[in-house]
Amino acid sequence: MAARESVPPEARTLAIGGEAVAYTLVRRRGRRGVGLKVDAGGLTVSAALTIPVARIEHMVRESERWVVKKLAVWRDRQVPVVRWEDGTTLPYLGGTLRLRLADARRARCVREGDELTAFVASREPAAVAKAVVAWYRREALAHFAHRAFFYSRLAGLAPPRVMLSSAKSRWGSCNSRREIRLAWRLVKAAPVHVDYVVCHELAHLRHMDHSPAFWAEVARLCPDHRRLREELEATDHLYRSF
Repeated sequence: MAARESVPPEARTLAIGGEAVAYTLVRRRGRRGVGLKVDAGGLTVSAALTIPVARIEHMVRESERWVVKKLAVWRDRQVPVVRWEDGTTLPYLGGTLRLRLADARRARCVREGDELTAFVASREPAAVAKAVVAWYRREALAHFAHRAFFYSRLAGLAPPRVMLSSAKSRWGSCNSRREIRLAWRLVKAAPVHVDYVVCHELAHLRHMDHSPAFWAEVARLCPDHRRLREELEATDHLYRSF
């Protein structure tokens, strides 16, 4: 892809929907027409070297409704910024925890009700985040292993080995060694969404593909899997903040 780019990407601004919208113009040799893409990085417009900017922006305006709608969707999906300080709200199993900080020589976290107290030697954000993430990972492994045991018994399967991953692009994976890896960040989601992912991966123990037979197994374990999958996809950005 990079070899086809003839000029560096150019940052520009265009009036769309009554507001100034920043976009990135990417010129590529050999490209035909104008292509639009909206993602977490905003609006990207790809065009051939020979198309004048005025023509490009005219074509973007012709797709104004689509651009405005997509930009609004991505604005709503921005990953929240976490401030590692006393009183911060953190997501956990579909609810929230209030972070409290306390001084201690050895870093550890203790949960009491809806409060998570991080005992840390330093209140620097990196030190607090390290302690909190370590707690999340321990809680995630315990919760995932419990749910995998429950659903594997329900499915008539031998319980698999459950491990954690730090993946941000996928919630789980399964291999032929009967190992299931689940992203520890999933423990921030509601329990029903965690269960859907667990059932999805357990179904792979019988079908290492996404065939109709696989989806039938998912539906047997988790009848409402379609709705739960859509809900998780709509909210997953909320769980990627740390």
